Amino acid sequence: MKSTLMTAAAVCALSIASAGCVTVVDGSWDDDGVSVELIEPLGAPTSASAADAGQAVTADGAAAFVAQAETRLAALSEEAARIQWTRATNITHDTMWLESRINAEYTELQVELANGAARFNDVEVPADVRRKLNLLRLGIVLPAPNRPGAAGELAEITTRLDSTYSVGKFEFKGRQITLDEASVLMAETRDPAEMEALYEGWRTVSPVMAADYARMVEIANEGATELGFADTGAMWRAGYDMEPDAFAAETDRLWEQVRPFYENLHCYVRSRLNDRYGDAVQPDSGPIRADLLGNMWSQQWGNIYDVVAPAEGGASSYDLTERLVASGYDARKMVETGEGFYVSMGLEELPETFWERSMITRPEGREVVCHASAWDLDNLEDIRIKMCTQVNGDDFYTVHHELGHNYYQRAYKDQPFLFKNGANDGFHEAIGDFIGLSALTPTYLNQIGLLQSVPGEAEDIPFLLKMALDKIAFMPFGLMVDRWRWGVFNGETSPAEYNDAWTANMLRYQGLVPPGPRPENAFDPGAKYHIPGNTPYTRYFLAHIYQFQFHRAACQQAGWTGPLHRCSVYGNEAVGARFNAMMEMGQSRPWPEAMQAFTGQRENDASAVADYFAPLNVWLTAQNRGKSCGWEA
Repeated sequence: MKSTLMTAAAVCALSIASAGCVTVVDGSWDDDGVSVELIEPLGAPTSASAADAGQAVTADGAAAFVAQAETRLAALSEEAARIQWTRATNITHDTMWLESRINAEYTELQVELANGAARFNDVEVPADVRRKLNLLRLGIVLPAPNRPGAAGELAEITTRLDSTYSVGKFEFKGRQITLDEASVLMAETRDPAEMEALYEGWRTVSPVMAADYARMVEIANEGATELGFADTGAMWRAGYDMEPDAFAAETDRLWEQVRPFYENLHCYVRSRLNDRYGDAVQPDSGPIRADLLGNMWSQQWGNIYDVVAPAEGGASSYDLTERLVASGYDARKMVETGEGFYVSMGLEELPETFWERSMITRPEGREVVCHASAWDLDNLEDIRIKMCTQVNGDDFYTVHHELGHNYYQRAYKDQPFLFKNGANDGFHEAIGDFIGLSALTPTYLNQIGLLQSVPGEAEDIPFLLKMALDKIAFMPFGLMVDRWRWGVFNGETSPAEYNDAWTANMLRYQGLVPPGPRPENAFDPGAKYHIPGNTPYTRYFLAHIYQFQFHRAACQQAGWTGPLHRCSVYGNEAVGARFNAMMEMGQSRPWPEAMQAFTGQRENDASAVADYFAPLNVWLTAQNRGKSCGWEA
């Protein structure tokens, strides 16, 4: 993910090394996830021979090659970003055509530069040059092979996939509804028949994507092989300052740290669903029926808190959505409040152009990509967000999350072009989620006047349960999406097996099953934005580890001595200064160095998750006593 935040979902698919289009992802609390899409800049295609001309395979030649690559990418990235923004905020045949063309040009440039960088693999060069060469080689999300027409075909497919998702509608109760409408209904209904109809209805949008997706995999794998990788998934895993297999093992290690807590939460939620719906709908053993969890992808379960709340003392003394409405919040004030958090830590206000050019609400009369995202269009100050903001607690969090991307982009704007990115893609997601942990505390809501007083300890379990229903419930989903893709890319999963493999991953990692048999032509992976949008997803799993690691370190720096889940760093400029120093590093150093700059630790550490939720885990264990927890996968 490089620096220019160009935001087109389709482009996000093309490259990670060059630009930073960041969307919220499914990791965030927006309806389609916590997500960050970092999008890349485009450049005019040129032949590899032209790029290599005059550059000897020496240290000086490598330095000259890198300098030329950065100049070319920087010069053309703004044009691409503006085309991508135009398509995302006005989906038409013409804007799709424009984006497809520039995506193709950019892919050709990225392939050319990646192949050029590989010429210097065995040359001894300074550390910063080596890092830039590696980023050029690893920076393409979907590499096209170096043959005529390949980049164009790939760009057409990725744009078509993204747009099919973005304009998808299905029939529900006699009328066509959008994903936005379906997500609201999914969160609110408690009728199992309606939940099933909504769950299955949205998945009627994706079967048409399956053939395109299979062809896209073929093309991308051909390109990845040319770059020296076993397949596209191996290339993705190579981008974490460690070997691909070592990275996969590291994510497994982190999951094992949090899995027992997830299983404890799963056991409790299943029992409460059984109490509500009975054995015929949700048995008190085995997997959970996915559509009962209040979210279109079952990735976060907070929408069903009313169903699973503690039998005694489960009511909170406030409802954040109600407090926002009663306090006269609109979309603009939501974003201004998010900005205020960062400013309170000593960071600068957003530029006036942010307010002039962002899309904060859904416009009338045109199709747009509502999936929340943060953009940096010129690698300097033209930062924006794109959201169809609603005044509710979820979007209050999402605003704080998305602005984290923007503040990260602004912090590293003075880095060389190839270092204008997060330390790794998990960092970009975790920045805003870390702020979001403070933003949801009653402490912060009291600090900004949304609450007159901070509730007592009696509300700790309800608060932590709500948080766990979103944060902990998400973690296995954050793993399974790319586990599915890695199997697709390496050939273990054939196109005929796409849907069965997805369902198997749901069961293995989440302990969930669909509400009923899936149709023969089902392509359920395509019903999740990050699959047709080609956004690598493990970043969101990492972000769910990092955000708690950041939060614990920040609270320690602030001298906080109370429970970790009540800590807010709002207004702490000393924490803000250290936080900004980490962000200013961008991708210039390996991620363990960036982690150490802020937290004092060089490794991934999920123990902060356990520290944050410790009181809840004790309570869940007591609630589950005598239950048969777990499921067979």
